[in-house]
Amino acid sequence: MSDEKRGFAYLKQVLIGAGSGLLAIVVLVVLTSFGGSVNPNPSNSSSQTTSQSQTPSATPTDGRTCSVNDLALDPRLATFSGAVINAATGEVLFDRNAAVPAATASVMKVVTAAAALQALGPNYVVDTKVYADPANPGTIILLGGGDPTLSSTAPGQQSVYANAPKLSDLAVKVSQWATANSVKVNQIVLDSTLFAGGAAASKWESSWERSEQTQGFMSEVTALQVDGDRASPSRETSPRSTTPVMNAGRKFKAALGATATGATLVEGKLPAGATEVAKVTSQTIDKWIKHMLLVSDNTEAEYLARLIAIKQGYDGSFASIGIAIKKSLAATNLDTSNLIIKDGSGLSANNAVPPLFIAKLFGLVLEGFNDFEVIGQGLPVSGESGSLADRFKGANLDAVGKVQAKTGWIKTGYTLGGIIKAKDSTNLLFAVYALGNVKDDAKQAIDDLVTGFYRCGNTLSNQ
Repeated sequence: MSDEKRGFAYLKQVLIGAGSGLLAIVVLVVLTSFGGSVNPNPSNSSSQTTSQSQTPSATPTDGRTCSVNDLALDPRLATFSGAVINAATGEVLFDRNAAVPAATASVMKVVTAAAALQALGPNYVVDTKVYADPANPGTIILLGGGDPTLSSTAPGQQSVYANAPKLSDLAVKVSQWATANSVKVNQIVLDSTLFAGGAAASKWESSWERSEQTQGFMSEVTALQVDGDRASPSRETSPRSTTPVMNAGRKFKAALGATATGATLVEGKLPAGATEVAKVTSQTIDKWIKHMLLVSDNTEAEYLARLIAIKQGYDGSFASIGIAIKKSLAATNLDTSNLIIKDGSGLSANNAVPPLFIAKLFGLVLEGFNDFEVIGQGLPVSGESGSLADRFKGANLDAVGKVQAKTGWIKTGYTLGGIIKAKDSTNLLFAVYALGNVKDDAKQAIDDLVTGFYRCGNTLSNQ
């Protein structure tokens, strides 16, 4: 799904040992005078219980007196888990079931982006090619290379994918070849077999709801398609079809004009001995990644996942994605052993990644590990850009511009993970999940909590 559908004082908790009753009373009175809460919305406090890990990795210290516990207990967060790490020291400041794998929603796209940068590199490109079949004069083959950004828009116009390669440019090259060789195109073979041989099971994950397709959040995953199979190429959210390959063929035939009048369209496979006559090349995938993260483009995420799998020697099926992404992340030294990865976009509620893993991954983003700065450049910014442009308003205005994070939303959860430049200038790495019976107002509860992290900085308490 699209991710956009939405003075403080300090609490000091003190353990009073056995001793004089009078002394205990005096101590309590003094300490209470310094009490308080960072909750900017006291009416949202709840007595709901949020369990911590059996052995919290966060280490309380005398200087960590800023509690966000009331915010973490907000009932709008439903089943809540989260992690906050001090980026400079690696200390886990806040832990609520942080090591327990859970559904990520679109925060999964950060994992996919990191794996793509590892396996493919930021300058990787995808070619869409046209071949001629010498054994069958008049037959050409349009070979999908796994580029959903290939566009049917007219010259000078843009789709949602800025500066994407165009079918019109490909058609011009083919027409020039046909004229030079006195060829009249009578058949166009559409080859979309790159991903798991074009099998139907590789096009749609079984746990995805088909409404994602009809409402315009996700296309079928085929190695040949144009504009992410959008009905309206210039709209990020636009209904998709069940025939993306044939749609691409029809638009390509139209672009060929007189060169292919009367040509038939058929899905098939590139024959042996075919010769290349034209190609167009995608933008580098660092641009895919930035766009994917900023607006949470599910289609780009799924194509990156398959390109990763193929690069690692797998078939590009859904079954191959998880193992390929884990293999790609091996050099990060992050523990991927308990990750469950069903897709590249996070649409599946069956994905399971611990908040602590996400927070640690953002530590590598902050460091710029192996081109991971690309991820940082694509992250939405609180109150300013992308899927966070309309968030962190009202009582959370002081955190505007201070949170770079990936949003996530599925029907059973809202998530957010990223980097906070805290009020005390501490860099915090975080991930928070609100899962279960959630409503749109879970976003507000998440923003309240993350603003609490921002205000506390390095004094954030795990209590």
